[in-house]
Amino acid sequence: MRGDGDGWVVGENGTRHWGKHGAAGLLLRAPAPDGGPTVLLQHRALWSHQGGTWALPGGARDSHESSAHAAVREAHEEAGIGLEHLRVRGEMITARVESGWSYTTVFADAEVQLDTIPNGESVELRWVPEDMVDQLPLHPGFAASWPTLRTETLRVLLDTANVLGSRPDGWWRDRSGATAALLSSLAAALPRTVELPGGGFGWLSQVEAVLEGEARNARFEDGRVPLIHASGSGDDELARRAHDGGTRTALVTADRGLQQRLPTDVRVLSPSTVLSWLG
Repeated sequence: MRGDGDGWVVGENGTRHWGKHGAAGLLLRAPAPDGGPTVLLQHRALWSHQGGTWALPGGARDSHESSAHAAVREAHEEAGIGLEHLRVRGEMITARVESGWSYTTVFADAEVQLDTIPNGESVELRWVPEDMVDQLPLHPGFAASWPTLRTETLRVLLDTANVLGSRPDGWWRDRSGATAALLSSLAAALPRTVELPGGGFGWLSQVEAVLEGEARNARFEDGRVPLIHASGSGDDELARRAHDGGTRTALVTADRGLQQRLPTDVRVLSPSTVLSWLG
């Protein structure tokens, strides 16, 4: 079925871009068996524009659609993937030209590598590990934007007491129970793509939660949120682990004193940022 967005936008120099109202594509990630991020790519049919290259499922946006709606619709049409199996995380305009045409990349995550059903626009659909994407012959537009879209593996430490205390929801009446409820909600939001302070994206498959005091009695067990029981101060444990080095680390806290004890390369995420994942 053709929408009112199908058609070419032609620039003054004769360049053509598909989509009268712009275009959108779905950057869908899912974990590999080892937990690393994979991306769903489409091997474009030879008859299509830039046929034979690899890119994201996507296409023209209709006048009544948001970019997210268009990207999800195109993924359903071209790969047989339904909205109920993915979670949209955000979007970014990754191409814009003088004619006014633009391309929006919509980010989404799935809990597992979903089965796909290609239509006539695809030679193949494939879940590709992120570090192998640029080894394929990519569509020029996707190749230009990929360096800004790819993720880095992110280790996140959670100042659980600080995040719990940021919500006046009566957590103090049952600290261990409230802690378990918070961590359960957080586990359900993983794995996921996250936007990093200062730009770029991280792939987050687990969050390390540091517990102190009564919160150590929380009844919770989920491999996506491993628990670290601080023998003393939670801040001391967080600061020590932040200095471990290795994988890019972020720490979730609003505690300025703790932030001052962190290495300069550790990124700080606010409690509100993490709580926004839970919705």
